[in-house]
Amino acid sequence: MKALFISFYQAFYDEVMKALEKNHVKGFTFWEEVRGHGSRDGEPHLGSHAWPTLNSALITFVPDHVVDQLLQDLKKADESAPKQGLRAFVLEAEERTV
Repeated sequence: MKALFISFYQAFYDEVMKALEKNHVKGFTFWEEVRGHGSRDGEPHLGSHAWPTLNSALITFVPDHVVDQLLQDLKKADESAPKQGLRAFVLEAEERTV
C-alpha cells in the first residue's frame, strides 16, 4: 500500500478529482487552502497581495498497482500548465486495525 500526497494549484481541482475517479480511488483527505512555493520554476501560491493564488492538497492511500497509472494521469494535468504546479509524493504505508 502507498500513500500519495498531492499538492496542486486550486485550478487543477477538477483534473485531480477526475484522475482519482478514473483510477477508482474513493477515499482521501483534502485541504482546500494551503500556501506554498515549489522547489522548481513555478509561481508561489501564498494567498498574499503579491501572490494571491492558493494551492490545495490531499492525501490518499492506494494499493501499489494503482500508483503508476494515477501518477501518469496527474502528470498530464501538470504538463497542461507546468508553471502552476501539481506535485505528487509517494510514501510507503501500512494499514493497521485500531
